[in-house]
Amino acid sequence: MDFALTAEQKQIKEMVSEFVDEEVKPRAAEIDETDEFPADLVAEMGQLGLMGMPFPEEYGGAGLDYHSYAIGLEEISRGSGGLGTIVAAHTSLAGNMLYEFGNEEQKQTYLTPLNEGTDIGAFALSEPGAGSDVPAMETTAVKDGDEYVVDGGKLWISNGSVADTVVVFAKTDPDAGNKGISSFVVRPEVDDGFVVEGTEHKLGDKGCPTAELRFDDMRIPEDRLLGGEGDGFVQALKTLNGGRITIAARSIGIARAALDDAVTYAGEREQFDQPIGDFQAIKHELADMDTKVQAATLLMHKAADLKMRDETFIKEAAQAKLYASEISREVANEGIQIHGGYGYTKDFAAERYYRDAKLNEIYEGTSEILRNTIGDWLQK
Repeated sequence: MDFALTAEQKQIKEMVSEFVDEEVKPRAAEIDETDEFPADLVAEMGQLGLMGMPFPEEYGGAGLDYHSYAIGLEEISRGSGGLGTIVAAHTSLAGNMLYEFGNEEQKQTYLTPLNEGTDIGAFALSEPGAGSDVPAMETTAVKDGDEYVVDGGKLWISNGSVADTVVVFAKTDPDAGNKGISSFVVRPEVDDGFVVEGTEHKLGDKGCPTAELRFDDMRIPEDRLLGGEGDGFVQALKTLNGGRITIAARSIGIARAALDDAVTYAGEREQFDQPIGDFQAIKHELADMDTKVQAATLLMHKAADLKMRDETFIKEAAQAKLYASEISREVANEGIQIHGGYGYTKDFAAERYYRDAKLNEIYEGTSEILRNTIGDWLQK
C-alpha cells in the first residue's frame, strides 16, 4: 500500500496540469458559451499523448498505468468538464472496446489512430428506450453474405457527431435477449446510411457534442464485428466498469476546480472588515469540501489499483463513481454558496462547475444503478 505518486505519475500530473492552466482554462468559458467542439485542443492533446494514455505504445498509446490515466483525466476535467468527457468517451469507451475485444488487425487499423489523436472515437450503446436497460435496444444487425445490415438509432452519444470511429451495439439475434447483442466498428465517413440526426442542447458538458444517430440500411463488412456474435452485452458491461473510474476522475477534477476557486475567493472577498475565509462558517465549508475531494480520490485510486492488478473491481468502481459524482455536485454547490450572488452569474466559473458536475450522476451508470450494483455485491 503506497499513497505516494511515482516519479512518472508526478511528471504526468505536472505536464497535464501545465497544459490545462496554459491552454484549457483560458478557453473554458468560451467553450462553455459557444458549445463548439475544441478540435485544436483535442489535436494538441493527441500530440501530447493524452488521447491514448492507458494503451501500449505498439498501438500508438502512451503506455501509462491506470493511475496515471486517471490523474491525467482529472487534470483535464479541472480545466473543462466537456473536454474531460471527450477524452473519457474516446479512450475509456471506444478505445478500450477495441483494445480489449478487437483482433490484431482491428487494433492496428482502428485503435492506433485513436491513440495518436488523429481519429476521434465514440461508443454508441444507449437508445431512446434503452438506457440503463441495455437489452431493450432495438437496433439490429442482420447478416447478409459477407456484410451486416444495421438499422436503428442511438441517443446520448458523446463525440457522436465528430467521431471517425464509432463502436455500435446492435442485436444480431433479437430473440436471445442480452445474449443476442453484438458490437461493431463503424466508420461514419465511409459507411453509407450513417446519419447524425442532431446534437443535444445540454445543461453543461459543453464542447462535447452529444449526438442522436440513425442507421438506415447501413452495410458494414463482417470483419468489423468485435469478438463474436452475442458478445456485446458482456463487452459493454466490462467497458463501462472501467469507464466508471474515469468518470470518478472527471468528477474529482471538477470538484477540485470548484474548491480551488472557493478558497481563492474566500481569501479575497471582504465583509465586515475581514476576508470571509476568516469566518468559521466558511472555514468549515472549505474543510468539508476538501475532505470530500480527498475521500473520492482514494476511492478512485483503489478501484484503479484493483484494475491494474487484474482483480475484480466492479463494486469498487461503482463506489468510486457514485461517491465522486455526488460529492462533485455537492462541492460545486458549496462553491456557489461561498461566492454568494456572484456564484450565480457567468462572471465566475462557479456556476459552470455545478452544471458540469451534475452529468456525472447520470451517464455511465446512474447513481441508482450503481447503488443496485453495490448492494448486489454486498449480498453475494
